[in-house]
Amino acid sequence: MKIIQVIAERTYEVSIGNSYVDELLEAAKGRARVAVIFDSSMQGSIPRNLSTDAAIHFFPVSTGEEAKTTQTILALWDWLGAAGFTRSDLIVAIGGGAVSDVAGFAAASWLRGIDWVAIPTTVAAMVDAAIGGKTGINSDYGKNLIGAFHSPSRVIIDFSWLSSLSDRDFSAGLAEVIKCGFIADEKILSILESTDIHSLRTNINLLAELVERSVAIKASVVSSDFKESGAREALNYGHTFAHAVEKDSGFTLRHGEAVAIGLVFVAHLSYQRGAIDEALMKRHTDLLSKYHLPISYTGKDWLMLLAHMKLDKKARGSQIRFVALDGIGKTQRFEDVTEEELHRAYESIQL
Repeated sequence: MKIIQVIAERTYEVSIGNSYVDELLEAAKGRARVAVIFDSSMQGSIPRNLSTDAAIHFFPVSTGEEAKTTQTILALWDWLGAAGFTRSDLIVAIGGGAVSDVAGFAAASWLRGIDWVAIPTTVAAMVDAAIGGKTGINSDYGKNLIGAFHSPSRVIIDFSWLSSLSDRDFSAGLAEVIKCGFIADEKILSILESTDIHSLRTNINLLAELVERSVAIKASVVSSDFKESGAREALNYGHTFAHAVEKDSGFTLRHGEAVAIGLVFVAHLSYQRGAIDEALMKRHTDLLSKYHLPISYTGKDWLMLLAHMKLDKKARGSQIRFVALDGIGKTQRFEDVTEEELHRAYESIQL
């Protein structure tokens, strides 16, 4: 088992490769009540008979982004109140990134903050959503616009969850791993370029190395900039356009699929501005394609995509800001991009 420490408003551990049941029982010690919030599609996989003195309450939420609504959070608040949850009790999130987001926000907002534990069940959640303390729900105007910074007390990564993932969901999670490679660790890119999705799914040691490297990157960045005032923005590489694509697609795309499109978009934008060369731009498209991730997108309405990008959390005033590369492992910010440049990059990724 590997332990990686995150230092934010609290210090907590990410355990990689241990049994989630053992870790969960340890986290439940001394608690009167534990709320298990989970993806409703996993109903049959959630342990119901845990050997603990705590009263366990189970709350299923919708699958994916459908869970991240005001209706869900209102229902969770009422449920926590009816069950008598106090500040010494615990919330546990079991599921993908959406479950981590909504359960973490429930924990952040109930009694102004109670402890929560993340048990991610997808690659994307393991390397991204469960770590860093960003919690929240969506608005009619965009993704993750309502939320709070509230770190988990523990993150438990158990690879046994991944065996039931479809190839599509597994690939989608790799987009966040690939992002980490471009912003901080070229070894990640080299590993992925030397194997394929089917080999990776059966090689737990190689998968564990990729997850550990990605988690270490996020832990380091979050520890240096918990509330995203500067350095943490690097983790949003590709996400400005990705969130617009998710919204535009009606969330029919997986988050990782939208991130893949966002990475290609900003690579084209960077190439057009002379920030990266054609070889680095092509490395994006080649690697994402290798793992069956989309590298093109034609939206419903360019002006609507532009409006979604203007509500990105990195925007300042009317100016859209982008995380871009200045070579592998080095990021920069584009703060003066014109709408003409953005449209040209958009045209470059359409089929």
